[in-house]
Amino acid sequence: MHTAWLTEDEENTWRAFRRLLIALPARLSRDLARDSGLSPADYEVLSTLSEKPNRRWALKDLAAKMEWSRSRLSHHAARMQARGLVGKEPDPQDARGCILHLTDDGFRVLDDAAPHHVVSVRARFLDHLSPDELALLRTLSTRIADLPD
Repeated sequence: MHTAWLTEDEENTWRAFRRLLIALPARLSRDLARDSGLSPADYEVLSTLSEKPNRRWALKDLAAKMEWSRSRLSHHAARMQARGLVGKEPDPQDARGCILHLTDDGFRVLDDAAPHHVVSVRARFLDHLSPDELALLRTLSTRIADLPD
């Protein structure tokens, strides 16, 4: 096997990107926990469910969107259910699956958390990029995220 080693510029770019992948989520996570008591996974589940009709989504589809296993999401959802944030019901299309739904309490928690989260995202990320940089980052992020496995 021939290895195409990184050039100095590629290595510096890769290291800077890896640092961003660690630093930004950690900082946003700390802000989210401080401001709302939610984890990033909690927020992702709640915000995604809030966008769906009737605030419901099949666990298997939500797991696929989050790139989680069904088991991982099921366990996480059980913890959220114990806190009254989500509910579960049988999935009529999948006997082994379930439908997750956002409870009224879960929606209130999300509604309280969202303004603080937006402030954090702006302060830690968006406010440091020009409109052209935002457009480029969106294009690059979409291209790379949409690559097949």
